[in-house]
Parts: sequence; structure tokens; C-alpha cells
Amino acid sequence: MDNETKTAPPQDLEPAARQIIGLLDAVDDTWLSAPTPCPGVTVSALLAHIGGLAVAFRAAAHKEPGPTTDTASAVTEMVLDDDWRGTLPVALDAMVTAWRSPDAWQGLSRAGSVDLPGEVAGMVALNELVLHGWDLARATGQPFRAEDAHLHSTLGLLAAMGDSPPAGAPFGPPVPVPDDAPLLDRAVARSGRRPGWKPGG
Repeated sequence: MDNETKTAPPQDLEPAARQIIGLLDAVDDTWLSAPTPCPGVTVSALLAHIGGLAVAFRAAAHKEPGPTTDTASAVTEMVLDDDWRGTLPVALDAMVTAWRSPDAWQGLSRAGSVDLPGEVAGMVALNELVLHGWDLARATGQPFRAEDAHLHSTLGLLAAMGDSPPAGAPFGPPVPVPDDAPLLDRAVARSGRRPGWKPGG
């Protein structure tokens, strides 16, 4: 048991992935052209991005560099697979399984054409699931929750990027929120999103 504890991955991505999968049933075709909290990104493009990042971060966990890990595609340019309702959950589950291996968090990895320590790549993967899960929930009018440990991880990762992200960074400058705001709101705001965002708001 001691050895299992010592080698356990820092985070389990399953709760964040399951949150996204649980949102999919309510996303009918009428939602696909709707806006999301990411400027210029529709629900369709967001879903395509989630599918793409699931494949890319599975490869990153397995240390399998290639087209999926060497490409940083613009979210607005991504095209949703016609069978996304079937393929997206499978891709997310495979990503979760890959990051359950302690080896995924060790050594060097690669994602989005950037070389990263395995532990950092894993935290980035988790961050993507948390924030884009929130994006999808907000865009489609559904409730969202995240594990406190996941939100603390997201806050720590984004704080390390500073308050003035460089040009081309995937996140904007932090949005001010009260110090006593809910943990989820603080994590979302730290990514440059407005916690109170609503479609058409």
C-alpha cells in the first residue's frame, strides 16, 4: 500500500472528464452555433477542441510525440466530428486512463508543440478539462461543479503565468473578483473569463 501511495498520480482527471461527458446529452444540434465564454468560439468549435485536446493529451501521457502533440490549432478553426456524441466520451475516457499511469507524470512530455515536464503537462490537461467544462456548461445553460483540488490546481497553474499573458497565450488577463468569491469563480476569473457570463449577456 505504501508503494501505491508513493507512486499515485498527483491528480485523477476522471471527475473533470465525467463532468464534461455528463453535459453532452443536453447539447442538441440547436446549441452548436451558440456562443461560449471564449470569444469567437461556438459550442461546435469548443466540442471539437475538447475532442482534440483529449487525443493530444492522451498521446502526451504516453510520450508519443506526433501530429496531435506538435500542433497548436486555433480553436475557432476546429471542425466537429459528425459522430462526436460517440467519439468524444471515448476520447475523454482514454485520456483519463492514460494519466492514471504514474509514468505519465514523470520525465518530459509534449503538448501543443511545447515541451513540458510530465507533471506540468498533466496539470495543463486537468486545467483544460476544468475550464472547458465550465465553458460548455455556461454556453448550454447547465450547472457545473468541479473538485476543490482541481480548482486549486487550476488557480496555481494560472497564477504561475502572471497577470499579463504574452501574445498568443490561451488565456487572457485575470478578471477582478472579490477575495472571498467562490473558488470556482476565482479559478474562472484567473483564466480571463467572466464568472457571470451568460449567452447573449
